[in-house]
Amino acid sequence: MTHKLQGADLSGLDLSEANLRDGDLSKADLQGANLTEADLSGANLIEAFLNDANLGGANLSNANLSWANLYAAILHGANLCGANLERGILHYVDLSGANLSGANLQAAKLRGANLKDANLEGASLSGADLITADLSGTNLQGAKLREADLRGANLLGADLSEAQLRGAKYSATKTRWPYGFRPEVTGAVLV
Repeated sequence: MTHKLQGADLSGLDLSEANLRDGDLSKADLQGANLTEADLSGANLIEAFLNDANLGGANLSNANLSWANLYAAILHGANLCGANLERGILHYVDLSGANLSGANLQAAKLRGANLKDANLEGASLSGADLITADLSGTNLQGAKLREADLRGANLLGADLSEAQLRGAKYSATKTRWPYGFRPEVTGAVLV
């Protein structure tokens, strides 16, 4: 069954463990909603408002969250494999331990985001704002970080093997790289 809830006001509701698979929640207001362990796989969440929502452990695989606002949302341990978060607002979001392998985060705003121990293997983060983001222990194998802003980001313990960093901006004193990593060799730009 496909749920058509586009533009609906679902703010503050308890939708934990809800089955919203392939649902249309575009432009829906889910601010402060509890969506822990919910199934939103394949859902349309374009331009949805998910500020302060709790999506811990939720399944958002292949969901479309482009232009969505997830400011300070909790997505700890969520499955966002293959999800589209292009141009999403994810400032101060908790994505620790989340699976974002193959996800599209191009031009996403992730300032101050917690991505500690997340899986971003093969993800596209080209042009993303990752200023002061915590990417420590993150799997970034083969990730595309071209033109991303990594000033002040913490990448200690991150796996950057085969990651594409050409044009990515970093700070000599505030960006923290894995031990022995040389960003200038990858084409990253010191600003």
